[in-house]
Amino acid sequence: MDWEALLAPYKQAVDELKVKFRGIREQYQKTIKQSPIEFVTGRVKPINSILNKAWQKNIPLDKIEEEIQDLAGLRIMCQFTDDIKKVIDMLRNRKDFEIVEERDYITNKKPSGYRSYHLVIRYPVQTLDGEKPLLVEVQIRTLAMNFWATIEHSLNYKYQGQIPKDIQLRLQRAAEAAGRLDEEMAEIRGEVQEAQIVFSERTDDGPGSAPTT
Repeated sequence: MDWEALLAPYKQAVDELKVKFRGIREQYQKTIKQSPIEFVTGRVKPINSILNKAWQKNIPLDKIEEEIQDLAGLRIMCQFTDDIKKVIDMLRNRKDFEIVEERDYITNKKPSGYRSYHLVIRYPVQTLDGEKPLLVEVQIRTLAMNFWATIEHSLNYKYQGQIPKDIQLRLQRAAEAAGRLDEEMAEIRGEVQEAQIVFSERTDDGPGSAPTT
């Protein structure tokens, strides 16, 4: 299989969507409104991960584009849980792609403690052979959710999906702590946003204008 040719359109989709989603944040920065998007990342799934997932789910290689929804993936990070809904609503209103599936792992968190909101979209890329619609997974989460998910992913990789029970329990407690952090930050959101505006204004005045500690 020519993996480079297969995955090239997915890389194009990731690059284009990163520009578009980052553009939303930049548009907010030109207004007095606080952006619900903190930052955006994206990647194309590594070949070894694709092969491993295909093997685990018994997916033939000629069916991976149809049955593996996260060959291309974007993550949109938000500061506050309320921002997640704002981002979801914005994406639902876009006309440049179609949402084909939504999975709410925030209201219905996984047993491991994992929380995030997933959208699977069908995004058209323009190729030399014409338009090609691709499935792309978009994950929307807070910074606290992302920190926890990054650690859990690393441990899953280390233990090949068989994390020891004691570490699983500690991860679950950490997930609960991250959830409480999100709740606490939501309660003091107004103070946080006011402080960010003040800091941004002082930083924009020039080098050395920000307060030191």
